[in-house]
Amino acid sequence: MTHPLLSIIIPAYNEENRLPDTLEKIRAFLEKQDYSAEVLVMENGSTDRTLEIAREFSGRLPGLKAMHVDRRGKGSAVRAGMLAAVGEYRFICDADLSMPIEEVNRFIPPALPPCDVAIASREAPGAVRYNEPAYRHFVGRLFNTLVRWFALPGLQDTQCGFKCFRAEVAERVFPLQTIIGWTFDVEVLYIARRMGYKIAEIPIPWYYNAESKVRVMKDLKQVALDLLTIFRNAKQGKYDPAPRSG
Repeated sequence: MTHPLLSIIIPAYNEENRLPDTLEKIRAFLEKQDYSAEVLVMENGSTDRTLEIAREFSGRLPGLKAMHVDRRGKGSAVRAGMLAAVGEYRFICDADLSMPIEEVNRFIPPALPPCDVAIASREAPGAVRYNEPAYRHFVGRLFNTLVRWFALPGLQDTQCGFKCFRAEVAERVFPLQTIIGWTFDVEVLYIARRMGYKIAEIPIPWYYNAESKVRVMKDLKQVALDLLTIFRNAKQGKYDPAPRSG
């Protein structure tokens, strides 16, 4: 069986308003590419028609799979999608497309720099932010400072919702993920680095969306608890990978 080059994984919670436009943009983009791809919409906990809309769109987008994940939390949806995907490169894509979908080609060969994990960065040299309120930027930088101090030194933007993992990396890292909230990004990157995988930041254009579900200040206490969880898990050996078969 030939696997697609790219899997696009979209975690979706109450996205009935944004999802149709997002899927149409992805369809138009993939139609122009010379590589094979699949799209996985991972719906969990929605109270609207997110799942039905994704399933209805499957007739227009070959390779689209719409799946329901019982457990709430963006981390749960992403984990399920990463492990259900079969692409050689597995790309997390926020449903709001705050990064234009055309940028995805920079996360796969031949444009991809030598690395195992490529993460979109709003802080790397060359990145541009559009329409972001000053307070949101400030709080985001505060969060990243904590992450760099306590978990991932050197990475300037762990929370941008666009990341690409080689298949082998995804299949080793995501089974060890324990955090289901939006701090899951920090945990999976921490695990990947702990395993010796190289992480590269790709500067992107990023457009602020006022409908973002992230509420950084409200969730700051949980962020601190999640960072403590990461340290505790590491100390207890929960991030030690299982021996490779063969």
